[in-house]
Amino acid sequence: VQVVESGGGLVQSGGSLRVSCAASGFTASGYDMSWYRQAPGKERELVASITTFGSTLTYADFVKGRFTMSRDNAKNTVYLQMNSLKPEDTAVYYCNARNIWRNIWGQGTRVTVSS
Repeated sequence: VQVVESGGGLVQSGGSLRVSCAASGFTASGYDMSWYRQAPGKERELVASITTFGSTLTYADFVKGRFTMSRDNAKNTVYLQMNSLKPEDTAVYYCNARNIWRNIWGQGTRVTVSS
């Protein structure tokens, strides 16, 4: 039972990147799925989340209008499309899957936005 993030990298300010979170050992559509990020020297913060079976999407104010979270149930994967990236978006991005029995974290994928 795990989630594995991928797709991070280096991008220029104003650019775009899509990070992925592949779930294995469980069905992601039955979990609340979230993206968090942690910048150097800062606490981990919630970026976006989608509830079980994709009923509700929520975004942090600092990414509204720029980031889009989505699910592909056939691939058991969730995505975070990040547009208009800013240097302050530089962080390690973590995927989280949660239900009443489990709380699963990935190892993170690093996103660096250069100015």
